[in-house]
Amino acid sequence: MATQKPQRSRAEREDVILQKILLISLVESMNRDPRVIYLEMTAAELLSEDKPLMLCYDLLDRVLIGRLSGEFPGAESPFTYLVGCYRRAYEEGKKISSIKDQTLSSELEFVVRQVKKLAVSYCRLHLGSPGMFPDNDDSNANKSAGSPLLSLIISDSLNSIDCYGTSTGQNCPPGFLEEFFRDSDYNSLEPIYRVLYTDLSKSVVKISALGNFQQPLRALIMLSSFPHGAKALVNHPLWIPKDGFVNGRIMEIQSILGSFFHVSAIPDNILFKTEPDVGQQCFSAASTHRSADILSPFATIKSVMTNLHDGLGEVLLSLLKNTDTRESVLEYLAEVIKKNSARAHIQVDPLACASTGMFVNLSAVMIRLCDPFLDANLTKRKKIDPRYIFSNTRLNLRELTALHASSEEVGAWIDKESLDSRNQSNGENRILQSQDASNSGNKAASLLAVSRVGNPMSSCDEKPKYTFISECFFITARVLNLGLIKAFSNYKNVAQDLSRTEETLSQLKSMQEQAPSSQLELEIARLEKETELHSQEKMCYEAQLFRDATLLRRALDFYRLMVVWLVDLVGGCKMPLPSSCPMLFACMPEQFVEDGMELLVFASKIPRAFDGFLLDDFMNFIIMFMASPEFIRNPYLRAKMVEVLKCWMPNRRSGSSSTATLFEGHQLSLEYLVRNLLNVYVDIEFTGSHTQFHDKFNIRHNIAKLLEYLWQVPSHRNAWRQIAREEEKGVYLNYLNFLINDSIYLLDESLNKILELKEMEDEMYDSAVQERRPAQERWERTRQFHSQENIIRIDMKLAMEDVGMLAFTSEEITAPFLLPEMVERVANMLNYFLLQLAGPQRKSLSLKDPEKYEFRPKELLKQIVRIYIHLARGDRENIFPAAISRDGRSYNEQLFTAAADILRRIGEDGGVIHEFVELGEKAKAAASEAMDAEAALGEIPDEFLDPIQYTLMKDPVILPCSRIIIDRPVIQRHLLSDSSDPFNRSPLTQEMLKPDVELKARIEEFTGRAAMQTVLVGMNLID
Repeated sequence: MATQKPQRSRAEREDVILQKILLISLVESMNRDPRVIYLEMTAAELLSEDKPLMLCYDLLDRVLIGRLSGEFPGAESPFTYLVGCYRRAYEEGKKISSIKDQTLSSELEFVVRQVKKLAVSYCRLHLGSPGMFPDNDDSNANKSAGSPLLSLIISDSLNSIDCYGTSTGQNCPPGFLEEFFRDSDYNSLEPIYRVLYTDLSKSVVKISALGNFQQPLRALIMLSSFPHGAKALVNHPLWIPKDGFVNGRIMEIQSILGSFFHVSAIPDNILFKTEPDVGQQCFSAASTHRSADILSPFATIKSVMTNLHDGLGEVLLSLLKNTDTRESVLEYLAEVIKKNSARAHIQVDPLACASTGMFVNLSAVMIRLCDPFLDANLTKRKKIDPRYIFSNTRLNLRELTALHASSEEVGAWIDKESLDSRNQSNGENRILQSQDASNSGNKAASLLAVSRVGNPMSSCDEKPKYTFISECFFITARVLNLGLIKAFSNYKNVAQDLSRTEETLSQLKSMQEQAPSSQLELEIARLEKETELHSQEKMCYEAQLFRDATLLRRALDFYRLMVVWLVDLVGGCKMPLPSSCPMLFACMPEQFVEDGMELLVFASKIPRAFDGFLLDDFMNFIIMFMASPEFIRNPYLRAKMVEVLKCWMPNRRSGSSSTATLFEGHQLSLEYLVRNLLNVYVDIEFTGSHTQFHDKFNIRHNIAKLLEYLWQVPSHRNAWRQIAREEEKGVYLNYLNFLINDSIYLLDESLNKILELKEMEDEMYDSAVQERRPAQERWERTRQFHSQENIIRIDMKLAMEDVGMLAFTSEEITAPFLLPEMVERVANMLNYFLLQLAGPQRKSLSLKDPEKYEFRPKELLKQIVRIYIHLARGDRENIFPAAISRDGRSYNEQLFTAAADILRRIGEDGGVIHEFVELGEKAKAAASEAMDAEAALGEIPDEFLDPIQYTLMKDPVILPCSRIIIDRPVIQRHLLSDSSDPFNRSPLTQEMLKPDVELKARIEEFTGRAAMQTVLVGMNLID
């Protein structure tokens, strides 16, 4: 029978367990584990003290100090050893739990817990004072790589697997980090946190979206979740870098959070290039790939950027929920905005400002923080205090251009408000002093406190307090302006650069085929490389901006809140607007509106971006303010609203559009849209900019497209006709005048440039001439030729639009065209166009490919002829033929006959041709009558002649400043385009014109006498 193994005593068991955990022995043995260290000095001390050489609870501190302080060649480093102790203690603890003797199990578990505590405590001590214990591990290659704790944190946060599925190498024992960071005071942990945050920041500063940023990010999330970790983060010297010169770029690459926000798919300046190169890795030679091949990298980038935004949002939210760290977060965000305010400029210095990638990421995170007050009904918008603009000490929003008020007006208003508040406060204080404290003093004090909360400018000495919603709202607005909205602008520039480069490359390749040149070959190679880089950059922008539907939807929600909040400042959504602009609204930064409009324009270009999103609040805002210069001064900002409407305009050819109800079923739209578009068309003539002349054509192009669409909607057409009746001599006449002005200018410019282009075209196709020229000169001439082509194409397209609008509106609205101040101008325009298209010089306008330049002479001639006919049909007083015949510049009798012949050849309707020929006959008769009348008048006294037209005046008026007498229709026609006296440039309106009754009577007497004389001659009563 086998002998039973003797049972170990409790002390023996404790000794064995502690040896396994601590890898320490107090007895020298030849057969021990090579990892076990024999503490000879400690053993000798115990023997001298007459104590047994067994490890126990009482010796834990002593033996650990001996192990850590001693020099043992080949032994593990202190940190690795202590973590190993914790891990082995954890494993032994699991074994102890299976011991049946509950008392023994409990005692041994207590010892193991103490070992874990001591291991953690000495870890803190070692990391806080790295030189305290010697490092015997000469093989440690990572001594200079930063805190050894970092790898444990990363392994714990990602369960030992990184984002690419590979092992991190060292697992963190369960419970170690929680015990390490929770069970200690701040002062002990702060130095450790400081090193960890520095290491994390450095680890991602050169990482792109495809790099391994997710491990450090999860570590940052975990560390900042501990109260001491959050405090240490905002107290870190690099939370807001302050040493030396600090600009926006330094804030990005040096601050702890800045390096994480820098991670992006959007390329940065070459000096701050990150790896891997997203463009090269995902979109190299993208033009040769199938669309399906591009979707995969798009999805990858969207996924990793969402992870980044989720993580950074979690960090900021955690810090903001903590009252001890909230203020530091707001200070950091304000400092980032302040140091990067120059990002709002057209040209951004990459050395002075943070990257676009950082600010797009910051935009995404800030919008997430706004989620709680972006509910469908925007119920918390009343908590956004507009006075934050003037009184907050965090952001300098007063320096931004206001919607209507000048900086002087803003300053004066704030001073007045502050003075009124101080006077009110002093009055309330006197009331309080006069009250009996026992009766009503407490109530009065409460009322005064409420009053001061409601008015942040109540005292210039006290610092106003604002709700977090106000802080978050205005900070997010600034971040979006410098981030997401600026990125849209950058994307547009990149796309334009790519388009220009591709066009130039195509032209050079065509030249190279015709006349090969080594110089051209080098230039082609350079442009091909440039095209590839532009293409990659464009795809990177698209991957991060346009593929993230959640980001765009949140941005739309934010700006929906913005416009509804602004509408509240003028009394809510109702028309007409108040008679005067409330000062609070007038002082709001115009970038708030401009950024919202820019977002809507870009979102319109993304398929399905508006699916399920109600745009009614935006439509309300646009209709309320697009034609209200008394509320929004900047005409370009109001023109941007028109651009938004143009982007939303339904495609009637396809028959379906999610935005159709905004135009055809929206109450404000049905009532005000046409009127407001006509007003903007007129207002945009004078913007105050040095580029106003050319800007107006682009803006009016958008208006023309909208008006053309609205004319096809019966309710809008009815509104249009009503405006033409009510505003016949008001806005509608001004609109008509500018429409005619533009038509004449654009068509005249186009036709003249066509003549120039024909000469260049003949030269371009003459191979003999081309071969004699050097390559550089050929390239320059080709560039000029294509530039001229583009100008003609644009001008001709705009001219065709304007003539088309005159054609379809004149079919139902003729009265304004036939007013005395307008009829001759309309007739002169039509005669001039007819002369160009049907006169002797029409053959000189023939081009090899007229459609290429939007030049359709047959269609244009038909449109012109239809305008003639429409006006003739509406001419109840038969004044139109006379106006046609009075045009001494373009009219002649044969012109109508020649045009009719062309119309027959191009297949125009016979009835139209007949009416046109009839009008020509009437004009011919009117010309004959006019000649007879002029002959009957004889010599007209100079005082009866208009000083500008040199024609007989019918309704003379006196100009108040220059005292010049002029015919009323002539000066009225002038005032439609220029509100000044043509003789001395002094301000002038139609109301200021003074009729010269006496001169009018003399003219009538003169013409009456001439008419009588004609009658008598006809009766042979006088010779």
